[in-house]
Amino acid sequence: MDEHKYRHEFKYPISDLEAAVLSERLKAIIPIDKHVGETGRYTITSLYFDDKWDSCFYENENGSDPREKFRIRIYNHSAERISLECKRKERGKTLKTACLISEEQTKALMSGNVLNISEKENPLLMKFADLILRKGYEPKVIVEYERIPFVYQNGNVRITLDSRLTSSYYTDRFLENDYLKRPVMPVGTQLLEVKYDEFLPDFIYRIMQLGDLTQTAFSKYYLCRKYNTF
Repeated sequence: MDEHKYRHEFKYPISDLEAAVLSERLKAIIPIDKHVGETGRYTITSLYFDDKWDSCFYENENGSDPREKFRIRIYNHSAERISLECKRKERGKTLKTACLISEEQTKALMSGNVLNISEKENPLLMKFADLILRKGYEPKVIVEYERIPFVYQNGNVRITLDSRLTSSYYTDRFLENDYLKRPVMPVGTQLLEVKYDEFLPDFIYRIMQLGDLTQTAFSKYYLCRKYNTF
């Protein structure tokens, strides 16, 4: 599940109208990710962790380099496939490492009861269990949104349109999907994300010209922690 290399990653807030225009342009030349199913989109729910000093939050706010954050992620509110992920930002690029974990392991990480995690487990899982023990990492916020993903194999390009971004502090209900959620982004706003390895093909760059796109450096985790009032 690891991406194995650092990638370029850029984020831009755009309007619903701009998202609709861009989506139609992309559909004409780039396939949608095969995992979306008939709806053409999927729901991503992530449980983000931070230490007792909220280091990940403040490192994002201050633009620290390098920096890391950890999350557990599920799709379409299903616990059939659960992944533990670490995103590392360094010198303007992003590296994501991930491993599949069981529901039992998920609950252990959520509760901090990680002493029984075997040394034979995935190195990422062992690293995170160690951080929980040494630095007090614990669940901080649930981040959820709907995603329309486009994938172009040359250059490993991935363009996503994320909408309906919500947050919740009911972290103990992460696997249940029966908790209150607060909208985070302004009505009519979506988030465009562009990720690629070495280059972005010129024809994709031209398609994405929507006017004055303004790049944002803040992560969804940061935004949901900052503006969540529950």
